[in-house]
Amino acid sequence: MADVTTVTAGAAAAAGTASPTASASPTASASPAGLDLDEKGRPKDGEPQRLSRRLFVQLLVFGGCADPRPVRDALDHAGVHGVLYEDVNDPRGVGVLAYDEDPAYFLDAVKPLVLGDSFRGLHLREEFTMLGRTYSMGWEADLEEALLSRPRQNLADPSLTWAVWYPLRRSGAFEELPEAEQRAVLAEHGGIGRQFGKAGVAHDVRLACHGLSKEDNDFIIGILGSELYPLSAVVQRMRKTRQTSRYLSRLGPFFVGRVLWQAPRA
Repeated sequence: MADVTTVTAGAAAAAGTASPTASASPTASASPAGLDLDEKGRPKDGEPQRLSRRLFVQLLVFGGCADPRPVRDALDHAGVHGVLYEDVNDPRGVGVLAYDEDPAYFLDAVKPLVLGDSFRGLHLREEFTMLGRTYSMGWEADLEEALLSRPRQNLADPSLTWAVWYPLRRSGAFEELPEAEQRAVLAEHGGIGRQFGKAGVAHDVRLACHGLSKEDNDFIIGILGSELYPLSAVVQRMRKTRQTSRYLSRLGPFFVGRVLWQAPRA
């Protein structure tokens, strides 16, 4: 899906890529000397885009929520950067998604709310917890837009009322493929994403989560849209690609939600 193209590339790229760019200068870098940690995009004016900023995204899912209004009001009052979902597959379930460039935000701003009165009686469904970061693949035309602006805009878009979020892990066999073969596998996956993205029926948020998941997943994909069916159709189409059928060792669990509240667009 790019936006689902992005999902396509995202899931294709195993969920992803993100784009680095968030500084006035396309070559700005905060990486330590001798260690390149920047995200990189397509060259501009002969110079590669570089960005040391990225967006972190966390999803927490809770059960036992008979009335989501106190949770919604707490998130709104605190001005949380995020989304509140009602869980389609759990009548008493809600999902709290938050995002910020600083991962400490989840501890300093979100954690106090979760431990407060508005969440009293709810229980965390740890199997659905997801944490990831936007990332680049090197061909992003606008690094900052891809890594920071686009994900924020999609997550705050009031027309995108449905979401499917899931983690995945690639098999070691994919990493052993020659680079040209890897590109061919991802291109097949990406083509499906572009179709859905151009049609405007699915948009994605692609995250890397290496070392950030207790299940040791590689990527997280969020597929967003105004209707649920196209989001399911994307996943269905992807099943037949080599990326999914041959080179994924784990996929899911899937969280399916409808938006109850969103932080306003910046």
